[in-house]
Amino acid sequence: MKIYYTLLLLFFLTLGCSQSKSKPITEFSQNDINNGILIDVRTSQEYQAGHLENAVNMDWLGGDFAKNIQGLDREKPVYVYCQKGGRSAKAASLLDSLGFKKVVDLEGGYNAFMAKE
Repeated sequence: MKIYYTLLLLFFLTLGCSQSKSKPITEFSQNDINNGILIDVRTSQEYQAGHLENAVNMDWLGGDFAKNIQGLDREKPVYVYCQKGGRSAKAASLLDSLGFKKVVDLEGGYNAFMAKE
């Protein structure tokens, strides 16, 4: 029985340690990033075709994503999005594993944001 309670405690501790979460991009507003940073992880071509206001382009597929995030403040909230949601989920997971305090994956991506407009 002791092992059961220990495993249960470890499960809840592990669950509570994760700071990465998601939010539908349609619920995102510029007020969300007042103290944080908004990262567009799409390619530069996708970014140039249109992006959210105040977004910084850091191409997940470009090979220098890990280098680009080194200069970010890990204490500030980071919001990430891509075209549909796949790349941003991977980027959010990486940022979380690197110790960023709050990481939010904006679900649905730029396509969902534009469909709302």
